[in-house]
Amino acid sequence: MPANHFNTHCPDWAEAMLNGFSQIFLQRNPLCGLLILSAILFTAPALLGGALLGGVAGLLTAQRRNYAKADRQAGLYSYNGVLLGLLLSVYFPWSAMMPPLILAAGGLSAMITQQWLKRARLSQYLPAYTAPFVVLSWLLLCFATPSTDAHLIEVSPLNMFFAPLKGLGQVMFLGHPLAGAMIAAGLLIADRRAFCWALLASGAGMGWSLLHHDFYTALLGLGGYNAVLAALAFSTQRQQWWLPLLGIAFALLLTPIFAAIGLPTLTAPFILGCWVIRSAVQMLGKSTVTSASCTHGDNQPRLR
Repeated sequence: MPANHFNTHCPDWAEAMLNGFSQIFLQRNPLCGLLILSAILFTAPALLGGALLGGVAGLLTAQRRNYAKADRQAGLYSYNGVLLGLLLSVYFPWSAMMPPLILAAGGLSAMITQQWLKRARLSQYLPAYTAPFVVLSWLLLCFATPSTDAHLIEVSPLNMFFAPLKGLGQVMFLGHPLAGAMIAAGLLIADRRAFCWALLASGAGMGWSLLHHDFYTALLGLGGYNAVLAALAFSTQRQQWWLPLLGIAFALLLTPIFAAIGLPTLTAPFILGCWVIRSAVQMLGKSTVTSASCTHGDNQPRLR
């Protein structure tokens, strides 16, 4: 079913929610969002409730506060809430306090996003990307109990084959290769260039970790997910093909810094790397890198 046909038969609220899931990977495509949501359902169903609550919280907050409908429909107020719902479901035991906490975090992320969008559209403010998610997560994780679970993974050709797919899933705390395959299918539907860059970036992350003899990180896909997002942030730059490569390199180089200073990595290397690149390009006067290169900071929501 073509995406535009799907849109005409999809209620506004459902389209906004599905776009919120696809915006995690800097896309605006309900079918892509549906596959990403399905990846959670089929590989980590215990996380689905938190993801949906976080997304709904962001969307309802945007509606109640009368934020621009175009932005709501694009999913710009939902994706940080989805990620916060996933993080809270992963790191905290489910209790009666969990739903209100997810709703509050998702709503607050929408308000932060709105303020960021206003400034980005009035000046050369850098895109928010997943900054609301990262900042709020750092605060929330101060109260989490450190995990003592040890994961053993065998170095085998099969695990090395699946590692790039896991790198896609790890953007959403999903370590199953099926999740990565479904996300890859969603990216292929949304944008073939994004699909190719995402797989290349995840493979580069795996190779970088192997080069440093970090087989655990490499085979679980933990070395590539920031590179995936950085590549996707610049994947629409057809003339400046080197920008996604630069994004991948910066994400990989910045990742160890956060571990060294004791902060959870999350998607911080992706954000910082993209900010550095965009700032450098602006300083050099490269006006060809427009705001359309990054869905989360668009002056207008990306239409696909």
